[in-house]
Amino acid sequence: MYDLSTRKRALALVAQGRSLNSVSRETGISRAAIRAWLKRLEPLPRMAPADPGPPSCERSYSYLLGLYLGDGCISAHPRGTGFYLRIACANAWPGLIRQCREAITQVRPGLGVYALQKEGYKMVTSYSRHWPDLFPQHGPGKKHEREISLDSWQQAIVDVYPWEFVRGLIHSDGCRITNWTTRLVGGERKRYEYPRYFFTNTSTDIVRLFTTTLDRVGVEWKSLNQSRAAVTISVARKASVALMDAHVGPKY
Repeated sequence: MYDLSTRKRALALVAQGRSLNSVSRETGISRAAIRAWLKRLEPLPRMAPADPGPPSCERSYSYLLGLYLGDGCISAHPRGTGFYLRIACANAWPGLIRQCREAITQVRPGLGVYALQKEGYKMVTSYSRHWPDLFPQHGPGKKHEREISLDSWQQAIVDVYPWEFVRGLIHSDGCRITNWTTRLVGGERKRYEYPRYFFTNTSTDIVRLFTTTLDRVGVEWKSLNQSRAAVTISVARKASVALMDAHVGPKY
């Protein structure tokens, strides 16, 4: 894109009776460009790319939102032309990597999605000018160092698809494990195993979004006392674990 002063200088040379070939050789500007400027001097206004609007699939968006809040980020292209959505997915969970890629393509059909191999994980990545529109939580610094809240339209989607949101958060910063203990049964000590879910995050706002959604779907939870900055939420009651198993399940 040539500025207006450059265009005027080239046309001034043409006005002196110089040929287009001569002016092109001297300025390095193509003859086609100079010929077009003879018809129109001012650059055409640059059209901003159209906002693609809301997510194409709200169910997938609720899941992707959970993944983004847990292990995702948005970073600007070095040339300032757009943004990369990146979701870190551990190599141990190929099913999670596949679901993440599918969610992105369902939220924004037509966008390219690729996975960059890092040490121990894949960075599922997609480029668009409009990722910050879909994830307004994007901002400078780490998530736990700034306020995180959902816009009203995001909350409306989570209200309709709460389990997808919970599943995205568990698949990013949570897990399903099997605990065990021993107890006396008929005078004999036996091993007793029971499943439970954990979710850990250093952002109190993201933890609050998680627990508020658990309350809405009827899952009982408790916060574990810890010395470190991160907060861990435990779901251990049998009925609540059964609910989580029916709607979330372990990573795979």
